[in-house]
Amino acid sequence: QVQLVESGGGLVQAGGSLKLACAASRSTFSMGWYRQTPGKQRELVAMISPGGSTNVADSVKGRFTISREDAKNTVYLQMNNLEPEDTAVYYCYAKAFRSGLLYDYWGQGTQVTVSS
Repeated sequence: QVQLVESGGGLVQAGGSLKLACAASRSTFSMGWYRQTPGKQRELVAMISPGGSTNVADSVKGRFTISREDAKNTVYLQMNNLEPEDTAVYYCYAKAFRSGLLYDYWGQGTQVTVSS
């Protein structure tokens, strides 16, 4: 099993910044962030591979940056120039090996609210 603990969410004004962090209880393969608003499907925000390759949603490209610190089993999401449309619950995601197979793991979610 892998436990994912998120931190860094909160309330910020439009144009402001927040940095989310997600610490995993052990080493993982790929890690990333999804977000969800009421009545909508969970959507990918950004993903980072073990080698550091990233995949960032078009809606946040140029504003959000994903990074990872493998020594701490931690992934970060730096969010700049936030918009009210970024308001959502942000979920940390990780793929990790268990008995030779890759499994998906999710954090509990952290609320990000951007006021106009």
